[in-house]
Amino acid sequence: MFAKATSAQYADLAEKYVADAAYAPGTVVVFGGDKEVTVSSVDADRSVAGVVSTNPSYIMNAALDAEHVATVAFTGRVPTSVTGTVAKGDLMVSGGDGYARPANQPTVGMVLGKAIASYEGTGGGIEIAIGRL
Repeated sequence: MFAKATSAQYADLAEKYVADAAYAPGTVVVFGGDKEVTVSSVDADRSVAGVVSTNPSYIMNAALDAEHVATVAFTGRVPTSVTGTVAKGDLMVSGGDGYARPANQPTVGMVLGKAIASYEGTGGGIEIAIGRL
């Protein structure tokens, strides 16, 4: 069988990882913990893995079976839990507690992506373009 796709209904590419617990979509996760990924608890963490996807277009490692599996978005646009004042276009890094926050001068390895929308407050969510620098 041969198939060719030229478009997708959803907006991100993701991969499944064994997680320490069940994480809600939009949660920022890092490589670490007892399993492969865990919730981000450090501000501007260089171990950042990505954001738990809401509804990915394509899933790599799809057959992974474990007690807790996180489908982590690596590229594309994905709803993300954020905190603080975010301006459209800001570079986003982990802000701790599973949230992302804007950063003026992040170093290599910290950046999740860029904010697609603005936000002001705590505990909200916006879409970010994952992996876009």
